[in-house]
Amino acid sequence: MDEGHKIFPHLGLIAARLVSVVSFVILFSSLLTSTSFAQDWVRTGSGLGVEKVRLAVPDFKPSSGDPQNTALLKVFNDTFWNDLDNSGVVELVSKSFYPLQVPGQPTEITFPAWSSPPPNAAMLAFGNLAVVNGKVTVQGWLYDVKNTASPQVLGKQYADNATDEAARVIAHKFADEIIFRLGGGVPGIAESKIYFVSDRSGHKEIWVMDYDGSNQRQLTHQGSISLSPRISPDGSRLAFSSLTKSGWDILMYSIDLNRLVSFPRFGGTNLAPAWSPDGAKLALSSSRGGNSQIYESDASGGNFHRITSGKGPDVSPVWNRKTGAQIAFVSGSTGLPQVYTMEADGTNQQRMTDQGYAVSPNWSPNGQFLTLAWIRKYGPGEPGSSDIYLMDIASKQWVQLTHDGGRNDFPSWSPDGRHIVFQSARSGKEEIWEMLADGTKLHQLTFTGRNSQPNWSWK
Repeated sequence: MDEGHKIFPHLGLIAARLVSVVSFVILFSSLLTSTSFAQDWVRTGSGLGVEKVRLAVPDFKPSSGDPQNTALLKVFNDTFWNDLDNSGVVELVSKSFYPLQVPGQPTEITFPAWSSPPPNAAMLAFGNLAVVNGKVTVQGWLYDVKNTASPQVLGKQYADNATDEAARVIAHKFADEIIFRLGGGVPGIAESKIYFVSDRSGHKEIWVMDYDGSNQRQLTHQGSISLSPRISPDGSRLAFSSLTKSGWDILMYSIDLNRLVSFPRFGGTNLAPAWSPDGAKLALSSSRGGNSQIYESDASGGNFHRITSGKGPDVSPVWNRKTGAQIAFVSGSTGLPQVYTMEADGTNQQRMTDQGYAVSPNWSPNGQFLTLAWIRKYGPGEPGSSDIYLMDIASKQWVQLTHDGGRNDFPSWSPDGRHIVFQSARSGKEEIWEMLADGTKLHQLTFTGRNSQPNWSWK
């Protein structure tokens, strides 16, 4: 169960009758439109439009004979490659083009072997890993192989306990350093987290994983139904909605304390909490006054007050993450749910979607875009499906990002604005998927149980 099904219960009845396969002509047309737009304002606005640096990343070399060295080196190399491959800012040179001799130290580089065809690399990331006495040490370098006079761009050394998790974290850290330097000074996301709902324990609970799907673990143990996880901007608290003895309440989980902390009960059905970018306020939907409306409170639950008062229902608020001055939300005031924006005090409401069934808005970190789940052709017999769309706030131009059937919903932006995570049933059941903001590099993150409603951390 999600918020859309609770507030708009007719969705399940009608959507079940929808034809899920779009005709070839419509699909082909939408793909052309998507490609055209994605090469234009989407790529520019999301930071994906810059020319990608051609980067060679040979496997790091072992520098000790410890029995753990081989296993940790594989964890590091796989993680490091995947981080860079999914970054959206580099073009990785295929390993089949690499010379036979790869460097583990700067003195081992043969510059022409990397800068000339077939590798024809502009940059080279390389290094070594050693396990000694239960400790792992990684040395890594980034070299400009076209600049033999002063090639070093970056040199780092990391040390930690010799565990798989430590090897992953070191790989994330070094990848983020490279992405920061080659991606225009925007911090990388390899150390960010994704919070989501999973039923794999027998109940819908809140879980967390690394941005790449590794290290999945359960946070809440309510033994009920918990939905809509929203991590605070500083990463210290997680607000979510849960079915308790008193109804649907907003609960607060402390990441630092690993437990629930006190938060007021508001009465009525309370769903979809959303943090303001300064972490000082929460917006949510509540039916305490009858029809579901958007309410606001401070971070501790005090000063609770309503900010919409239409015929609604109004649900699914999300703040403009750049300014904190606007909120996007979903309203059924005109019939089927549509996405709107308004000032944070409820004034200046503007409808953003023009037709169909639109839910789950999420605001990009730079404040330029909304992502949303949208069935543009909605109704019995209509050739529509729920897909992820991206919309420019100022112009209301939109582009369709997913096309492969199944229900796609609950998009959430990465901190760098280059990636989107979302839930999709394309594999046959609800799972978490990730893609670049132009719809490319699509890959699945979860595989066990049913997983939904992802929320990407702010940093």
